[in-house]
Amino acid sequence: YSQYFNTAEFDSIYYEKFYAKMGVATFQGMVNSTPDNFQFSVKVPETITREKKVGADAMPLFNEFLDRISPLRRANKLGAILFQMSPNFTVDDFTNAESFLDKLPRGYDYALEFRHASWQTEGAPELLRHYNIASVITDSADPQLRFLAEPIVTADHVLIRFHGRNKGFWYNYLYSKKELEPWVKKVEEIKKQTNTLRIYFNNHYGGKAVLNALQFKEMAVALNDKEKEALARIEAYLTGKTGLQQWLK
Repeated sequence: YSQYFNTAEFDSIYYEKFYAKMGVATFQGMVNSTPDNFQFSVKVPETITREKKVGADAMPLFNEFLDRISPLRRANKLGAILFQMSPNFTVDDFTNAESFLDKLPRGYDYALEFRHASWQTEGAPELLRHYNIASVITDSADPQLRFLAEPIVTADHVLIRFHGRNKGFWYNYLYSKKELEPWVKKVEEIKKQTNTLRIYFNNHYGGKAVLNALQFKEMAVALNDKEKEALARIEAYLTGKTGLQQWLK
């Protein structure tokens, strides 16, 4: 993977059943197994975002989280810290959120993803700008969250997530090139406003994220010969023209 991409989003840490088994050694291992220029964007555990709703009482848990992932930061391999809020985190939770954000340690690239339509207000971007927190720009199937697809920059870094457009299970979706084309222009506009842009395809089911990521990279920048070969092979695999053994050669 690190031969073709220089970053990955680390999501399993979000779930308590996995997070409970992770320690500092987990993240030191990630440091040791990746190239020097590789970074991980790490999702904040659900105990902080979903259960505590980033209330003030969640700060001790968050500081413990920072301690666990500290090897990534020391090695300059920590990308964004992603707060993926639950769909029941509404604008009514504004006061709680502000209290938590006031206490956030500085010096990290924080990003926050809203998943409730009530955050479609002028106050939400202004809140995040005040704390230099990126409002996560997303592409998803939920029509009530279309406002999150707007290229609104609220920090000195930007994070974009492609979730897929299935109405049920978001992540089992393969974007067409036609669906990705408008995002090329959005990215061009965003790059004028920041030097740090991270893009992740979360439509990971069945390897679709890798294909779409390479396709988008080809559309937005360019691919080298090795990347072009990988793109051709995964396209053939996902369309059933070759088997898994051919892909692994």
